[in-house]
Order: sequence, then structure tokens, then C-alpha cells
Amino acid sequence: MPEEFSEHVRFVALNRMNYRKALQIQQQRAESLLAEQDDLQTVYTVEHPRTITIGRNGSSEHILASPSDLNARGFDVLEVDRGGDVTYHGPGQLVVYPILHLGPFGNDVAKYVRNLEEMVIRALSEVGIVATRNEDYPGVWVGDGKICAVGARMKRRPSGEFVSSHGIALNVTTNLEDFKTIVPCGITDRSVTSVANELGTDASYDEWEERLYRRFAEVFDVAVERVPSDALEGSSL
Repeated sequence: MPEEFSEHVRFVALNRMNYRKALQIQQQRAESLLAEQDDLQTVYTVEHPRTITIGRNGSSEHILASPSDLNARGFDVLEVDRGGDVTYHGPGQLVVYPILHLGPFGNDVAKYVRNLEEMVIRALSEVGIVATRNEDYPGVWVGDGKICAVGARMKRRPSGEFVSSHGIALNVTTNLEDFKTIVPCGITDRSVTSVANELGTDASYDEWEERLYRRFAEVFDVAVERVPSDALEGSSL
């Protein structure tokens, strides 16, 4: 990226990792920012095995499958500290966790969320998928189908600056049948979709990771650098 970009963001691919471990990694990084131990801006990408999460505004009533059925199918279920209701993560879904302090971005939470949506909208446009926002529901939509969920968590530094955690989940080749185990985000009158479903063909997870990498840099107007996950240790996570 050009040198005039003053803000530098590390992109770290965690690859396939269970939700609990990835949550611990992002929480450790957020805690370092909140304690003002450093100012490292970090974005994690990850693919989770089958997982249902219940946000702070969520209800277990929106899980439609029985515990025994979920267990038999290899689902993990846990409550998390992000906003929103019940969501699903699983193979073929590209999850992005930006752990950022928002001072360089105007400390504007609403704009931050719009930027997350915008980078996905632009990435989808590259392959001819017309995606939009919905005034009533967060996320990115193709018609009445949600293709990308957004669920951010904000905490404040002593200075009042916000620090973000959690993020977005883009359905690339996700098995849409798995969403039938829940009422996605508590929304009963909408469907879900994926890149592969919209294109009518297979899609590459790695290619979509690269697209979001480029679009993040563009939308947030930052310099980005790929950092191998095995090069990070301790508080540098």
C-alpha cells in the first residue's frame, strides 16, 4: 500500500479454528488495546466448525434443533458478548474479526459498522452480485437473503476511545441447510444465501479472503500487512 497511509493494520489468517479458541485470541488482543498496552490494529480471518452463538440480545428459543440433534451433528452452542441474536458459523463461511481502536477512524461506531458492510458490498460487486443494506436489519443482503451477518462488540478505553471485537460472517460456500437449526438473528421473514448459491457454482474461500483483504484496505483507507499466525505470540496476538 502507498506510504501516505498513516494507519497500519495486520491481517492474520487463523485458518480453521474452533470458536472458543478464536474468541480467546480476539479477547486477549482487545484487552491489550483496552489497557492501552499497545496500539496494534489487527484483523483476524477464520473458518469455524459448526457453531451456534447466542448474542446478548438473543434467546435460546431461536434454536430450533434439539440439543441431542445438535450434538449428533457436531454443533457447538455457546453464549457470547457481541450484540445481536442467534447466529450460525460453519465450514465455508469466512469470518472476519477486526480488533481495532477506532480513534483513527473518527471513533465513530456507526461509520465503522457501515464500513464493514461496504467492504462486503464492494467485494460482492466484483463477481456481479448486487448486495445492499437493509434499514431494518444489520448485515448485507441480496434481495431478502442475508449473505453476511454483522455483530460487533464495543468497549471503551479510559480515554473514551472505542475498541472493537467480533465482526462479520460472509457465507461463501456455507451449507445453507445448517441455518435451519436456528432462526437466524431472530428474523423470521427473511432467508439466508451464500456466494455459491447466488453464482450457481462453487466459490473459493481463499479468493474471498483475498477480496475482503483488499476491500478492507480500500474502505478503511489503511495500509495492510499479512502476518502469519505462527509468528504471533503472547500479548502480540
